[in-house]
Amino acid sequence: MKQVKLTIKGIVQGVFFRAFVKREAEGLKGYVKNLEDGTLEVVAQGTEEQIDKLIEACKKGPEGSKVDEVEVEEQETEALADFHIQL
Repeated sequence: MKQVKLTIKGIVQGVFFRAFVKREAEGLKGYVKNLEDGTLEVVAQGTEEQIDKLIEACKKGPEGSKVDEVEVEEQETEALADFHIQL
């Protein structure tokens, strides 16, 4: 089991990016949320293959978004709920 925190920078708010991430994160645990600085935070836990697939999807983003950068930080695994959008 692997856990990462992604910080996604660019035009990522107001373009349904959180809903996109939730769809792409099927089978993972964790969350996605908007941050006040205009970035998006994703914490995801799953297999290495699932995590890699999610990272690649986040680099592309949904239609209408423009991803400038995806920072990836590995974290210690912790107990996370099923993947959800955090308000």
